[in-house]
Parts: sequence; structure tokens; C-alpha cells
Amino acid sequence: MRQLLVAVDPHSPARTRSAVESAVRIWREEFVAIRLVRVQPRLTGHVAMFFGTRELQAMQLEQGAEELKFAQGLLDVAGVPYTSTVLIGRSAETIAQAAREFGCDRILFGDEGPSLAGKVFGSLAEQVRHLLGPGNAYQVIGS
Repeated sequence: MRQLLVAVDPHSPARTRSAVESAVRIWREEFVAIRLVRVQPRLTGHVAMFFGTRELQAMQLEQGAEELKFAQGLLDVAGVPYTSTVLIGRSAETIAQAAREFGCDRILFGDEGPSLAGKVFGSLAEQVRHLLGPGNAYQVIGS
């Protein structure tokens, strides 16, 4: 079965909605498994020193699960099955690694308007494309 990884951006509901709507369209056209992924950033050592490792990880996973609810709700309403995963790390690197580990052949990002960070660093989708390398077997969809 083909696998579709959908990157969830809790800071941009419009971008998440765009990604999920595209995933629903793809799911209706072909049989794919959908995996929602939310990447929680690693916390600095300064912040982490106030928490135990397990406590910190539990808080991050709980926050990530909360941030997935919007996308999960959209898929639930559409009647589309999915799995959800919260990961911790740097966004682009973690998404690229997750796509490899989960056997996803496509990575879906919602449409992103122009931003200063995107102009300086490239969009998250561009960063993932770069990490996966030229001629890779992954299709990165979105901006």
C-alpha cells in the first residue's frame, strides 16, 4: 500500500487544512495510507534542565497530540482513515527521516504563502526536498 505523510503545521491552520484537503483528494483517487506527522522542536538545554527527561518528553508528546487534533478532525469528518505520530527533532530532518522509516512515497505540505523565513532558509518543503537529495524516490507536494 502506498503511504502518504502529511506534515501538520499548528501555527498555520490554513496550511494544515490545505494539506489535509489534498490528502483527502488523493485518498479518494487511489488507495493510500495517510500518516499525520507533527514534529515538536527539541528544547534548549536551559529549558530542559528544569524537567526530567521523561517528564519533558511526555509534555512534548502531549502538546504534539493536541496540535494534531485539528487535522484529525478534518479527516474524521471526511471519513478518511489515518494514523498520527508525534516526533521530536528539527522539522525538515525529522520529516525526511520519518518518510524513510514509514515507507512513505509522498510527503504532503499545505500551500504556504511567502514568508521571510521561507525567503531566507527556503520553505520547509524545499528543505525536505534538499535533504532527500536529487533523484530521490519521494514526491514532495506543496510549498
